[in-house]
Amino acid sequence: MKNLFLLLFFSFSIAYAQQKQQDVTWLQDFDKAKSIAKKKNKKVLLYFSGSDWCAPCKMLKKDFFENDKFKKYTSSFVLMLVDIPRNRDLLTEKQREQNAKLLEQYNMQKSFPLVTIIDTKGKVIDKISGYNSLRDPKFHFELLDKLSK
Repeated sequence: MKNLFLLLFFSFSIAYAQQKQQDVTWLQDFDKAKSIAKKKNKKVLLYFSGSDWCAPCKMLKKDFFENDKFKKYTSSFVLMLVDIPRNRDLLTEKQREQNAKLLEQYNMQKSFPLVTIIDTKGKVIDKISGYNSLRDPKFHFELLDKLSK
């Protein structure tokens, strides 16, 4: 009976943790992100990531985007993931083409990770590039503090 209770407890804990991580919605369609931003009068947060090869991107995802503190900013921004993976199977052809165009337009230096905030017309408002091994997302939160409603 004790083992059954522990099994149920851990199962519910895992399910709760997974649901908690899914509270944040990331769009992958730029036109849709701009449209929603315009309707809701929000800025678009573009997150350029190399999800399958960029170690700093993986650290930033864990330390910043999966941080409970980040969730309080999501009401001020439309979140758009621009993934540039090396494994071509991770994206559709349409997504690869769109993300390549966004890379050329908003990340010409090809810096990863890059968080860029744009207005509804596509104009860059501000950005922060990179993430270091100290794993302190303080500057990323400062950017959001400055630009959130």
